[in-house]
Amino acid sequence: MISIPHKAKQFLVLVVKLLIVGGAFYFIYNQLANNDKLDWQKFIALFQKNQSVLGIGFILLLSVLNRYFEILKWQNLAQVIHKISVYESTKQVLAALTAGIFTPNGVGEYAGKALYYPKSEAKKVVFLNLICNGIQMILTVIFGIFGLLYFNAQFNVITTRTVLILFGGFVLILIILFSIKKIKVKGYSIEKLIHKINEIPKPVHQKNIFLGICRYLVFSHQYYFLFLGFDVDLPYLTLMAAITSVYFLASSLPTFQFLDFAVKGSVAIYFFGILGVNEWIVVFISTLMWFLNVVLPVVLGSYFVLNFKTKTPE
Repeated sequence: MISIPHKAKQFLVLVVKLLIVGGAFYFIYNQLANNDKLDWQKFIALFQKNQSVLGIGFILLLSVLNRYFEILKWQNLAQVIHKISVYESTKQVLAALTAGIFTPNGVGEYAGKALYYPKSEAKKVVFLNLICNGIQMILTVIFGIFGLLYFNAQFNVITTRTVLILFGGFVLILIILFSIKKIKVKGYSIEKLIHKINEIPKPVHQKNIFLGICRYLVFSHQYYFLFLGFDVDLPYLTLMAAITSVYFLASSLPTFQFLDFAVKGSVAIYFFGILGVNEWIVVFISTLMWFLNVVLPVVLGSYFVLNFKTKTPE
C-alpha cells in the first residue's frame, strides 16, 4: 500500500473541509439568489405589516427545538456504542448535516457521523443512524397517510378506488417482504435486520420514538404557524392535513438536501393551490422552512467541519 505522509494527509483533509463548507455556502447562495419565484418585495411588505419580535422569536425557537430533538435522538442511540454528551452529539449531528448537504437524501450524513468513531465501529454507527432517520421516516408516513386520507375526504383529490388500490399495494409489499425475510442479499436479510434492531434495548427505542414524535410535531407546527404569519386563514385540521401530506409525498422522492425546499415547495404548491393559497406564499414558506431548518444548522455545522480533528498516527 502507498503510505501518505501525515502532513500531506492533513493538507488533503483541510482541502476536503474547505470544499464541503465552500460548496455548502455556494449552493445556499445560488438557491436564494437565483430563484425567480421568490418575490422579495411582497415578502418585505408583508413582513413590515405583520412584524413581531415575539413571533419571530417563537419561529426561531421552533427551529432550535427541531434540531435539539434530533441531537437528543442521536445522543440516545449513540449510547449503544458509548455515552456522549449533548455537546458531542450536537457536533456530530451538525457536522454530518453539513457533509451530507450535497448527497442524495443526505446519505453523506452517515459517513460524516462515522468519522467521529473508530473504524471498527463504522458499521454500527451507520446502522444506528439508519434507525435514527428510519423512525422519522416511519412517523412521516404514518402522519402523512392520515393527513392524505383526511385531505382526500375533504377535497376528493383521488377516487376512493385509487386509495384502496394504493393501500392494498402497500399491504402486499409488506406481506412479500416478510415472506422473503430469510432470503439473503450479500449476507444481509430482513430477519437479520430485525434481529439487530431487537438487540438495541427497548428503552432506547421508546425514547427514540418519543423524541421523533416531538420533532415531527415541532417542524410541522412551525410550517403551520408560518402560514398563519402570512395571513393564511384555514381550519387547523385542513391546514395540518395538507402539511403532513406534503412532508409524506416530498420525503418519498429522492433529492438532495440543498434542493429540499424546491421539492417540498413543488408538492406544497399543488396541495395549497387546492386550498386557494397564493403560489408565492407557498414558495416563500417552503424556502423559509429550508432556511431555518437546513441552512442555519449547516452554517453552525461548518464550524465543526472546519475544526474536525483527524486521528494522529500512534
